[in-house]
Amino acid sequence: MNTFVIQTPRLRLVPLAACDARALFDYRSDPEVSRFQSWEPRTLVEVSRFIEDLQSIAFDTPGTWYQCGIRLRDTDLLVGDMGVRFPEDHPHQAEIGITIAPAWQGKGLAAEAVNAMLEHLFTTCDKHRVFASVDPRNLASLALLKRVGMRQEALHLQSLFFKGEWVDDAVFALLQAEWKGR
Repeated sequence: MNTFVIQTPRLRLVPLAACDARALFDYRSDPEVSRFQSWEPRTLVEVSRFIEDLQSIAFDTPGTWYQCGIRLRDTDLLVGDMGVRFPEDHPHQAEIGITIAPAWQGKGLAAEAVNAMLEHLFTTCDKHRVFASVDPRNLASLALLKRVGMRQEALHLQSLFFKGEWVDDAVFALLQAEWKGR
């Protein structure tokens, strides 16, 4: 079911596979990586089940998050993952989120992957708007979203109870017309 591939000069965005469980667990369970993430896997078995469950979900299934792997094109090494969600009540929109393993951060891979996904969502999927929700303390994510041309639409103060505390939520978005006009 999940056969899509998005390629960039250095990356391939592809469905996660069972063989990705160890790498995904290693970086997703790192406290510095999981600090701003809602999914913080506790065991390798949990990650394996997560990947297995993804096999029955289509990339564009409304109302669900679909996580794809971010791989280096030349070595096929998993360096991160990207989530995409198509809200059920807003079918012409998509939400994105990205995680890059610490060893691969700061190399421009996140921007390359997000730009490729934006191109796919606006061109292939014909989405009107793509948005991302981020904790404003996550300075790297804020910089990434601005770098790819997304603009901040809102800042909801202490609107989420997350990991035992009330946190702010910054919403960034980009319209298809803005993407095409770049």
